[in-house]
Amino acid sequence: MKVLVPVDGSDCSMRALDFAIDFARRYDADLDIVHFTDVRGEDTDALMDRVNAELDETDIESDPTVAVDIHLASFKASNRIGRNIISMVEEGDHDHVIMGHHGTGRVGTFVLGSAAKTVVKSGDVPVTTVP
Repeated sequence: MKVLVPVDGSDCSMRALDFAIDFARRYDADLDIVHFTDVRGEDTDALMDRVNAELDETDIESDPTVAVDIHLASFKASNRIGRNIISMVEEGDHDHVIMGHHGTGRVGTFVLGSAAKTVVKSGDVPVTTVP
C-alpha cells in the first residue's frame, strides 16, 4: 500500500504525520511525504528538517519531498494544493491519503478553500483527515 502524506507544518499536519507513521507500521505501507510551497526558503527547509527528525525516531523509511508551485501565491491556494495532491495520487499510484485539516469553518473555507475538502470530494482515493 502506498500512502501520500501532505504536510504544511501546522499542528494538525504534524498529527497527521504521526497518524500516518502509525498507519504505515500497522499495515506495512509505504509513505510518500510532500510539502507544497510557492517558494522554497528557510521555513521550508526547517519543516523538512522537522519531518526528517520525526522519521529518524521511527523504523519508517521515507524521503520527504518539496513540490514548488509558483501559482500557490494566488487566491484559493488550498484548492490548488488539493488539485496538486490529486495529481500526485494519480501519478504515484497511491492507495490512500492521510492529511491534516484545519477546520477553518464556513467563512474560512469559502475565502481560502480547503485542500482536504478538494481531495475528499474528488473521490479518487480514500482519505483520512486528522484535525
